[in-house]
Amino acid sequence: MTEIETTSETTTETKTAGTTNDAIVAAVAGVAAVVVLGALTRYFEVHVPQWAADTPFKRVAKSIEFPVYAIALGLLGNVILTKLGIRERLSAGFRTEFFIKTGLVLLGASINLKILVTAAGPSIVQALLLITTVFGFTWWLGGRLGLDDKLRALLSSAVSICGVSAAIAAAGAVQAKREQLAYSASLVIVFALPSIFLLPWLAGVFGLSDPVAGAWIGGNIDTTAAVAASGAIAGEDALQIATIVKTTQNALIGFVAIALTAYFALKVERVEGAPRPSIGVFWQRFPKFVLGFIAASIIGTLYLQSAGADGKAHIAIVNDLRTWFLIFAFVSIGLEFSARGLREAGWRPIVVFASATVVNIVVALGLATLLFSNFEV
Repeated sequence: MTEIETTSETTTETKTAGTTNDAIVAAVAGVAAVVVLGALTRYFEVHVPQWAADTPFKRVAKSIEFPVYAIALGLLGNVILTKLGIRERLSAGFRTEFFIKTGLVLLGASINLKILVTAAGPSIVQALLLITTVFGFTWWLGGRLGLDDKLRALLSSAVSICGVSAAIAAAGAVQAKREQLAYSASLVIVFALPSIFLLPWLAGVFGLSDPVAGAWIGGNIDTTAAVAASGAIAGEDALQIATIVKTTQNALIGFVAIALTAYFALKVERVEGAPRPSIGVFWQRFPKFVLGFIAASIIGTLYLQSAGADGKAHIAIVNDLRTWFLIFAFVSIGLEFSARGLREAGWRPIVVFASATVVNIVVALGLATLLFSNFEV
């Protein structure tokens, strides 16, 4: 080997090492930006209600949950980093998928399957009927308006099950684009915020009992945090039922992910005449975190049975850790959000999501009245 060749190889290796180091530094800086914005989210979540305590905005400030602050700060960071010309360099640290999947696995620890089965049987019936009806309507309308199948899957899952969490699971199953996930998450937040205040008010106007009001709220609002906020406005008894109903829908994320994985592998993306996908293909596409979610739910249920009061305290620690990961996920969604995705999607997804929300409200009210009229908390 000549001296020139040796020098050339050394220079190439040096450049490669330098590029790798730069990428690592940028990724670490990106994670640091997410953590800082996440800490600000927690700060605002705690202090804004205190600042607004003696103002007309007291109830509004108290009801706003961390997803709103997190996405808003993420969008603000997006604008600032873009202006500085460094957002793309730091984007490797915006680990939306990792944060949300970790948060969802930890969410499983707080879902007591035994309570769902023994204390809230009607919520299971409501969840199954509501998800089937609303998912089917959203999928049908999205098809009539010519939406991309992957976006249809995300919107249908989000509006029928549990908002951003379901959209994330669906995105993993159908291999959706980041822009489609960011768009779906934005629609969930936009529609969930007014629902926090609208549904408790309507429950009072309609004269609904606490169990019916809670079941209606839990079956409608698309984020667990917003359900908790709305249920708290409606009353303690309504909050308990709303939480159980929403938790039941959360537990069905895995089944929907499996169904979407099968549908897209067997029909949507299968080339005509090609052999059927193998089990290995299903396993490759299946969002593995769903198994962690189910395992955490089983472990949490068994642990609470054996540990008693201490178990609840430990689960509360897990829940707090889950909240941190979900905050980081929502911040990352804001940081990754692309206006180009909005322009490309256009007005049709908004029409689909709004129409599905109306259907959800009507169907959920009917089911809640039918199943929970004689239910005692």
